[in-house]
Amino acid sequence: MEKGRTASRQERKLSLSESIRKRQHEGRFPVISEIKVRSDKEGDLLGGRNPVDLAREMARRPVAGISVVTESEHFGGHVGLLRSVAAAVDVPVLHKDFITSERQIEESAAFGASAILLITAMLDGPRLIRLVETAKNCGLETLVEAHTLTEVRQIEDLGFDLMGINNRDITIYETDDNDVGRTEDIARFCRQDRLLISESSINTAEEVRRAARSGADAVLIGTAVLKAKRMSELLDELVSVGWPV
Repeated sequence: MEKGRTASRQERKLSLSESIRKRQHEGRFPVISEIKVRSDKEGDLLGGRNPVDLAREMARRPVAGISVVTESEHFGGHVGLLRSVAAAVDVPVLHKDFITSERQIEESAAFGASAILLITAMLDGPRLIRLVETAKNCGLETLVEAHTLTEVRQIEDLGFDLMGINNRDITIYETDDNDVGRTEDIARFCRQDRLLISESSINTAEEVRRAARSGADAVLIGTAVLKAKRMSELLDELVSVGWPV
C-alpha cells in the first residue's frame, strides 16, 4: 500500500520548470530549498536533525522545489537520502552531486529526482551534451551550472532546461566568499528564453531581490535556510519577495 501511495505522489509532481512558473504565477518568488548534511566551509548543517523531516517542513512552505546534495566526501550526502526525500515530498526534487556518468543519471531517475545538476567546470562539451541527452531520455530536466562568463558562453547553445549561476566556486567546494554579485555580473549575458537560477551565497530577502533584478527567475538556497533559527519563517520571508520583483 505504501508503495502505491509513493508512486501516486511521484506521478503528481510537476517538473522543476513547471513548479518555478507556478510560483511566479502565484505572485511568489521561486525558492529551491536545499538539504545538505555538511560543507567544508560551514561544517555540520543538520545539528542532529533528521534531513527527511527537514525536507517535509520545507515542502510545507510554498517552495518551488527541494535540492538534495548527495556528494559524500565534501558534503556528507548519499544517494539514499535522495530516495528518502523524493518519496517524502510532493514538490520536485533536484539531485545535486558531481554527476559525470550516465549511470548516475539513471540512478537519479530511479530514486525519484525530477531534475539533475550538471556542472560545466567538471565536464567537457561532448560529455555534457551526452549527459543532457541521457537525462532527457530518463525523463529528467537538467540544470546546467556556470560560474564564469566563459562557461556561460560555452554552454549557451546546448539543449538543456535550466541555467544556473553558482555564486561560489564549486571547484574549491564552495569555500570562497563570493556573493550574489556573481549573478549580477553574469545574468545579463544568459539567454532570456531559459529559466535562470541563482545558486548559493544568498542569505536574505534583499539578496533575493538583487538576484531577481539581475534576471534570475529563481534562487537556490541551502546553508542560510539550514542555519536559520526559524527555517519556515525565513522561507516565507524569501518567497514573499514576490513576483514580479
